[in-house]
Order: sequence, then C-alpha cells, then structure tokens
Amino acid sequence: QVQLVESGGGLVQAGGSLRLSCAASGRTVSRYAMGWFRQAPGKERDFVAAISWSGAGTNYVDSVKGRFTISRDNTKNTAYLQMNNLKPEDTAVYYCAARRGSSPTSRADVYDYWGQGTQVTVSS
Repeated sequence: QVQLVESGGGLVQAGGSLRLSCAASGRTVSRYAMGWFRQAPGKERDFVAAISWSGAGTNYVDSVKGRFTISRDNTKNTAYLQMNNLKPEDTAVYYCAARRGSSPTSRADVYDYWGQGTQVTVSS
C-alpha cells in the first residue's frame, strides 16, 4: 500500500505562487508515475499534471502550461507541483495520485493511490 499526503495549499492572491508537495509512504514510488488532479466546488475532478517515474516525461492540461511545473525527488519519495501566476479559476482542492508504471497519463481511472487533498484558494 502507498499512502500519499499533500501539503502546501493555502490562500494566495491572483498572480501569486504556491508549491504543493506530495509525500509518499508505505513503499517507494520510484517506479510509479505521479499525477496532480483538482476539483473545484460543484465540478468533476480534473487532470492538472503528471510525471513519469524517472521524471523525464511530463504531461500538463493546456490551462496550466507555462504556469505550473511538476517535478519529483525519488530520494525523498516526494512529488511537487510549483504553481506560478495563479488565477482565481485555479481555486480547487488539489489531489496527488500515484500509479504503477511510467506513463504520465491524464486518466484518473488508472491511478492506484490517492491523497486526501489540499485546498488552494486564489483571490482576485
């Protein structure tokens, strides 16, 4: 089993930055792709970004390209999401997920483990 714990969320003004962390425990996730998803109130959970187990491959939803950067440190069993130039529409609960395999897919249904989420609120 893999447990994922997100941190780093909070309240920030539009144009600001936050860095989310996803710490994994239970087993090493060095052979797992990691992903970030988000869910705004009243909406479905949407893909944000994903990274392959080696870090060589990344995948982003178009709306965050150029603003968000996903990364990982396998020595720390942790993935990150650096979010710059935040917009009010980025407000959501952000979830970290892990899946066996390398492909940084945007498909939520193939991720095996999920964290509890961290709230990100961007004020205008």
